[in-house]
Amino acid sequence: MPARDPALVHPSSIISTTAQLADNVKVGPFVVIEGDVSIGAGTVLAPQTHLIGPLTLGENNNVGTGTVLGGAPQHLGYKGEPTNLTIGDGNIFREHVTIHRGMPIGVGPGTGTTRIGNRNLFMAGSHVAHDCVVGNECLFANAAVIGGHVEVGDRALLSGNSAVHQFCRVGRLALLSGASASSKDIPPFWVMQEVNWVCGVNTIGMRRAGITSPEIQAVRRAFAMIYKDKLPIPVALMKIEAEYGQFAAIRELVQFIRASKRGICGGHRFHGGGEEREAAAA
Repeated sequence: MPARDPALVHPSSIISTTAQLADNVKVGPFVVIEGDVSIGAGTVLAPQTHLIGPLTLGENNNVGTGTVLGGAPQHLGYKGEPTNLTIGDGNIFREHVTIHRGMPIGVGPGTGTTRIGNRNLFMAGSHVAHDCVVGNECLFANAAVIGGHVEVGDRALLSGNSAVHQFCRVGRLALLSGASASSKDIPPFWVMQEVNWVCGVNTIGMRRAGITSPEIQAVRRAFAMIYKDKLPIPVALMKIEAEYGQFAAIRELVQFIRASKRGICGGHRFHGGGEEREAAAA
């Protein structure tokens, strides 16, 4: 292993001989880097962080104290196989975040890799399980957790102590309220409360993402057709497409719901919803 600049790499750190660090990576006191770990330029590892390979960590990431990246899957079928965690650029991992590698290909539905995109913020104590796919610019607030194989779309927001069941999907710009939990898919742009309830549209997030007012209004009307009008899902989707299919957000929403295998969350009791809604194919 080549000599490292003591101004950048603290002498108390333990770094695998197979690890590859860009020249300006900063490694704090008592950091442990195990196995085949690749770290891109500009990344900072705070004291007492633990990285376990195979792991690829991109550029300009900031990893907080006590965070563990690349831990083994919490799955009884895992037998020590060398699976992967791949992380993009510009992410912030605050204190005590845990993100696990994938399950081996061929062991159940294992994909071999957990994937994290770019410019995400993971607040203290948040957790991403094996085989998850997290997009770009998502926010996981304190103690937000997702189970294995969960997919999280770009700019989704998971509030503090929220939880998502394994194999669920969270759509782009969806918002999970604090202490909420879902065992169903949460469509793009919608706000979830409590357990498997959706209560409206994330209009503020949509505006911040540059989505136009007419498109936002179309998404709000689509929400009403599904929950307030209580149309059957296939009928509602056809009607939504016919009336608002010119909008990209509507096409994204319809495609997401049609692809659902677990069904989507139910409408909140305050606007007359109640039952969980099955996917269009159900």
